[in-house]
Amino acid sequence: MNIAIIVLILLVVSGFGYLLWRSRDSWRWFHLTAASISMILAITFLFPTAGVLKSRAAWNRVKEDLENKLERLEKEQESLKFGNPLDPAEGEGLVDLQLRLQKFATEAGRRWANLRMQGTADGSVTLVRPAARSEQPPGIEPDAVPVQVNGGPLIPVGLVVYGFGETPQPGVAVPVPTFFLGEFKVTASTPTQVTILPTFTLEARQQQAIGSGQAQSWSLYELLPLDGHEPFVALGSEPTDDAAFGRVDDEAVRRLLGQGVSEGLRSAYLRDGSRVRPDDPPTTRWTKIEFTKPHGIVVDSPEKRNVLDGGFFDVSGQSVDSRLQRGEDGTVRFRTSEQIVLKEEAANELIELGVAKLVDTYFFRPLNDYRFALRRMRLRITELTVRREALEFEQKVLTDAIEATRATLAANQEAKLQLEKDLAQLEREREALTLYASNLKASLTETRTTLAGVYRSNLQLAAELRSIHGEIAASAP
Repeated sequence: MNIAIIVLILLVVSGFGYLLWRSRDSWRWFHLTAASISMILAITFLFPTAGVLKSRAAWNRVKEDLENKLERLEKEQESLKFGNPLDPAEGEGLVDLQLRLQKFATEAGRRWANLRMQGTADGSVTLVRPAARSEQPPGIEPDAVPVQVNGGPLIPVGLVVYGFGETPQPGVAVPVPTFFLGEFKVTASTPTQVTILPTFTLEARQQQAIGSGQAQSWSLYELLPLDGHEPFVALGSEPTDDAAFGRVDDEAVRRLLGQGVSEGLRSAYLRDGSRVRPDDPPTTRWTKIEFTKPHGIVVDSPEKRNVLDGGFFDVSGQSVDSRLQRGEDGTVRFRTSEQIVLKEEAANELIELGVAKLVDTYFFRPLNDYRFALRRMRLRITELTVRREALEFEQKVLTDAIEATRATLAANQEAKLQLEKDLAQLEREREALTLYASNLKASLTETRTTLAGVYRSNLQLAAELRSIHGEIAASAP
């Protein structure tokens, strides 16, 4: 390539010299000089120009590569921000995830995580917020010194919070709350520590976890966490025809629930989203339907009232709160072939209307409202405590009665032994008396027989005496 350029330059110079030679008769000296200088400058600046063009071509390729990369990154940014509706495998966009996160944050309220228990005194617990890693001096272990913050209290005094013990989980960067420690009220707070006091008597397990120092890492929640189906689904699992929410993480369910729950409750978590069984209760039966015709359902109530006067919905289930209303005509419309999952009763109504057909039926675990669940548990615990005290009193009375009965039985046994001895003696005496009576009767019979003989003999003697007396009387003068 370089030889070809040199040959081309030589040809151009040769041609230029030939033309100058042919023009010698018509041109003056200054024409020839100017043309020669122009040719020399042209050849001289040819190489810088070539370098500039080469550099420009290289920068042009860089520009095109950057433009292509920018276009690709803009598409990636748009996909990350809004998601790709044509490719569900990419997942939700950042905007949707932020909206979901904001929704969760609104529903969950404020949260103070990774608090370290400093100590307990008079039933209260003191928690300290550890220092951030960037604020710790070299050589100091993480979470060893508190953060020095100039500001208000860490948690407002008087706020009721819910405490959870945190435990590290495999594959999770931060500790996860796994044990409910109770409901507490903030009694004192500084920018770096907070003192909380239980609002009611803690359970034995909670007292043991706090008193033994087992619960070293705490999370405090302004509101109780909401129950849901998705937290127990295995990471990366997608909904299928057999699992409405995805594959349930059996190991996580067994680890989080522990051994203190019944097998029926554990089975409800493990079966969540699976196909329904014939013996499943109506509250757990949900139906997937497919619309065979376009259909609309009115969800906004024409009634307008304050939610404090009767809740967010009217008696028919339509929303009365403007924040929940759909707007426009207040109707949710479904297209043909669109599939949704509803309670079995609602799905049966749409099927009977002829606007939908049955696709499948699933078992959905009823979600817990922990606020009411804890209240019911506290009432139940109080009731069981009262019942336990009554049973303990009854057991004490029964124990005393059993002891008294045992003492009575022992005394009666002793009396029985004495009576048995007396009975044996009486039997012997009775036998002796019977024998004596028999002998006495025989003797009496013999005596009577003897007396009868004597009596007869006496009568005979008396008769003889009368006879003799008569004879004597007759023979007297």
